[in-house]
Amino acid sequence: MTHLKSGDPAPDFVLHLDDGSIVKKADLVGRPVVLFFYPEDDSGGCTDENQEFSALSDAFSTRDTFLVGVSPDSQESHVKFRAKYGLKVPLAFDPDRLVIESFGLWQLKKLYGREFMGLVRTSFIIDAEGNIVGILRATRIKGHAAKVLTALDEFLASSR
Repeated sequence: MTHLKSGDPAPDFVLHLDDGSIVKKADLVGRPVVLFFYPEDDSGGCTDENQEFSALSDAFSTRDTFLVGVSPDSQESHVKFRAKYGLKVPLAFDPDRLVIESFGLWQLKKLYGREFMGLVRTSFIIDAEGNIVGILRATRIKGHAAKVLTALDEFLASSR
């Protein structure tokens, strides 16, 4: 398991987006990136999180930040999910968990005494040089997107 921390270079990644496009880490050098990882489309918490990020997408855009949600769901699932809720944020599908595992987020989880492998809901802020400058675990879904935006603003203010 990867244990990334602030200051580490972000793992190289290739994101396959729901619109059929592909974005690589190298394509994003020169601007900040926010990757928010979530477990599955169309579940209560994941819907809330995606709607909150979607509501704040213009704020991320005005900061010239590439914002994308990543889950292990399929492209078809993402297309339906975005359409159903009118989501503005692009969604990357990672059914083989290559990106998810490179960020160390496929972990043993426990729920109601049952153990299983799953995605740990986390957001990463990556600077224009490709280094991790923020890791925010979503301990509470409500308000998580706003916390990520605040952390991005703090980073941007400190890097001026």
